[in-house]
Amino acid sequence: MTATGTFGLSSEARNLHWLLTNLVREVRGARSVAVVSSDGLLLLSSDPAQHEVADAADGSASESPRGSSSDLATVISGISSLTLGAAELMDTGGVKHTMVAMAQGSVFVMSISDGSLLGLHAGADCDMHDVAYHMAVFVGRAGHVLTPELRSELRKSLESAR
Repeated sequence: MTATGTFGLSSEARNLHWLLTNLVREVRGARSVAVVSSDGLLLLSSDPAQHEVADAADGSASESPRGSSSDLATVISGISSLTLGAAELMDTGGVKHTMVAMAQGSVFVMSISDGSLLGLHAGADCDMHDVAYHMAVFVGRAGHVLTPELRSELRKSLESAR
């Protein structure tokens, strides 16, 4: 994510971009990070240029790379739906965070106060405590500013980047 990607955005949106960039820099092994709205729309990404299908030089469409933020957004939405359903079925209250450990990496999902979600895909070499700490810092700083207006602005900026 570069400063040029934040040109024309409000100070709140630029601040969220900065927080996300900082999260990616601070977490060893982070592969992609995404903020997803409560209805599953990608709002903010560590690789915004890769979140949509790109046009190839010959005019054909090519898919975004596996493990990109668009893939992560899909996984975040699915995990959220499953865990919210489980919490309701088990009558245990809201879901705060979820971690899925795999043979060669992990996916972490954390709720943001407005129902949006922060997700991070990391390699097997990540420090889970470090990931959780930096995600909690992001959520703590981003949760109060992620208003409906800001979500709309972020979504429009992703759409215009296509």
